[in-house]
Amino acid sequence: MFEAAGAGFALGFSLIMAIGAQNAFVLRQGLRGQYVLPLVLTCAISDAILITAGVAGFGGLISANPWALNLVRWGGAAFLFVYGAMNFRAAFQGGDKLDDKGGTAGSLKAALVTCLTLTWANPHVYLDTVVLLGGISAQYDPSWAFGIGAVLSSFVFFFSLGFGARLLRPIFTSSQAWRVLDVVVGTTMWVIAASLVFSF
Repeated sequence: MFEAAGAGFALGFSLIMAIGAQNAFVLRQGLRGQYVLPLVLTCAISDAILITAGVAGFGGLISANPWALNLVRWGGAAFLFVYGAMNFRAAFQGGDKLDDKGGTAGSLKAALVTCLTLTWANPHVYLDTVVLLGGISAQYDPSWAFGIGAVLSSFVFFFSLGFGARLLRPIFTSSQAWRVLDVVVGTTMWVIAASLVFSF
């Protein structure tokens, strides 16, 4: 059981740690100190739902219905393109800037909607989390232990990313640092959007 859980944790962590739209958003909110707990919980619980679905065998259902992935693919690509453009606009306008306490602009509802969209409108999350993790979990006995390990890795990662971002706050009191971050995030969003359009 512990071997299966360890394998699930290692694979889950390796899949989620790559920079992506969701991670970039959580990092940005963590730097600002805005709604970090509800956002990291939203990301981790979403992953837990997807991982559980994969371990329960829903990966095969997704693979058998490519139209569903295509729907998410085009919608996700459009959203990421717009979101990336917003980051480029922010960089062009001069970048954000934190005061010593981080700042509190924006609403919780808007942050949660953005977070949920970045999470659920990305077909790669279904391929990686549901299909890949779900398929590999079948090789372990018990498979639910593998799933628990993968879910735990998601909670550890998002809490570390969201709350650990505060260590970088002194750097982001500079508007120039925010401008660089906006360009990096915007580029990331557009690269992922392009990958959704051209890699399927």
